[in-house]
Amino acid sequence: MAGERYRSFGLATPAAKRAIAADDAIALMRSGKATKNALLAYGNGRSYGDSCQNEPGAVVDMRPLNRIGAFNAETGLLEAEAGVFLSDIIAHTAPYGFFPTVVPGTQFVTLGGAIANDVHGKNHHRRGTFGCHVESLTLLRSDGRTYTCSATDNARLFAATIGGMGLTGLILSASIRLMRVHSLDIAEKVTRFADLCEFFELAEAADQANEYAVAWINQLAGGHGRGRGLLLTGNHAEYGSHAASRAGSRFSVPFQPPFNVLNRPFLTAFNAAYRWKKGSSPGPSQTGYQGFFFPLDGVGDWNRLYGPKGLYQHQSVVPENVARETVPALLDAARRAGQGSFLTVLKRFGSIRSPGLLSFPRPGFTLTLDFPNRGDRTLALLSELDRITVAAGGAVNPYKDARMGADTFAASFPNWQRLEALRDPAFVSSFWLRTAKKLNVRPGRVEAAE
Repeated sequence: MAGERYRSFGLATPAAKRAIAADDAIALMRSGKATKNALLAYGNGRSYGDSCQNEPGAVVDMRPLNRIGAFNAETGLLEAEAGVFLSDIIAHTAPYGFFPTVVPGTQFVTLGGAIANDVHGKNHHRRGTFGCHVESLTLLRSDGRTYTCSATDNARLFAATIGGMGLTGLILSASIRLMRVHSLDIAEKVTRFADLCEFFELAEAADQANEYAVAWINQLAGGHGRGRGLLLTGNHAEYGSHAASRAGSRFSVPFQPPFNVLNRPFLTAFNAAYRWKKGSSPGPSQTGYQGFFFPLDGVGDWNRLYGPKGLYQHQSVVPENVARETVPALLDAARRAGQGSFLTVLKRFGSIRSPGLLSFPRPGFTLTLDFPNRGDRTLALLSELDRITVAAGGAVNPYKDARMGADTFAASFPNWQRLEALRDPAFVSSFWLRTAKKLNVRPGRVEAAE
C-alpha cells in the first residue's frame, strides 16, 4: 500500500493506493508486460490535484533516479535523471554562475515533474515555460522501447511529453539549458497599487523593465481597497552570492490540525502583515533567491494548515483584452461566496509559445487562488470560477486541478485528443479518467506516435 507518502499536495484527493519503485517499473516496461492503465510517474507530489494519482493502477516513485550527469559550464547545458530536484540543480550549477531559466513557486519539484507539468515562473514574459528550455529527453514506453525525443527527433512525442502530465511514458532523463546570471541574489522592488486598474497600468512596463514580475492581491479587501496589493519585480543582482543556500525548511507544521487554521481572522492579519513587511521599503532591496522564488518552502508541510480536508487551488488564464473585466469578476465571485484565498497571485503571461502540446500558459493574465476545502460550498465556487474563465475565452490549469469537469477541460484545451492519441496505453491518471476519458473522441483527429 502506498499510504500517505504518495498524496497530492492539496490533500483534498485520496492518496495513491499502490506505488512501485522506478527500477521495478522500468523492468516491467522493458519486458513488454505492463498492462493498460497500470502506471503513472510520481515525482515529489507537489501537484495540487489528481494529475499525479492513478486510482486504477500504481504510481511509480521516480525520486531514486536522482543523478546529475554532465554539465557544461560554458553553455549551461545540463543532463540529469528525471528524479533530480530543482534544488539540487541550483546547488550544482550556481557556483558556475547559472540558474534554471524557469522556476515555479517551489524548488522541491523533480526535473521530470517540471517537464510533465511544463511549469512556469515569474519571468514567462521573457523566457516562456520550462519546456522552452528542454533540449531533449529520454522516454521509456510500454512497448519496451526507449525514445530520444527533441524538436527534431520523435518530435510529436516530445511535444506531447512537455506538459503531458506524465501520460506518454516514463521520462528517464533530460537535457536542459540553464541561464547565466550575475548572482543568485535578487534586486527586488515592491510597488504598492491601490486597485486592479492601477495594477493593469503598471503590468506591461514592469514586464518590459524586469526579468521577474508578479503581483500579490489582498483578496479580502473591500470598498475603495478592492484589488489592492503589491507588485514585486526583480532582477538578478549584479553583485551578490553564487552560493546556493540550504534547501530545507526553517520551520515545519509537525502534525495535521483537526480544523482549518487559515480562517478569515488569520487571513486578515496575514494580509496586513505581509503588506506592511513587503511594502515598507520605498526603494529596491537585495534579497536571497530562496525568499524571492520559494517563500513557502521555508515552512515544511504548510499545506497541513488547511486542515484534514485540504485545499483546492484554482489557476486561470484569460486573454489580455478581457482581463480588466474578468479578473475582478473572479475575485468578486470568491468574495460573494464568503471564501478567502490565503495567497492570491496575479501575473502577466507573455507571447512565447511552449513546444508542449497541452501547455497551460498563453498570452494574457493568470490568477491563482487557494481555498480551504469546505465541501459543496467550495466546489460550487470553483465551478463558477470555471464558468467565468471559459466564458472569457480563457483556460483552467489542469496541473493544479482536483475537480474541473470534462467540458471545462475540453474548452481550455481543444487539442486534448492529440495527447490522447500519443498517450502510452499503460499510463493514465485520475485526472485524465475524470476529464478526457469522459469526452467523445472524434475520428480522424488524432496523430500516431513516431
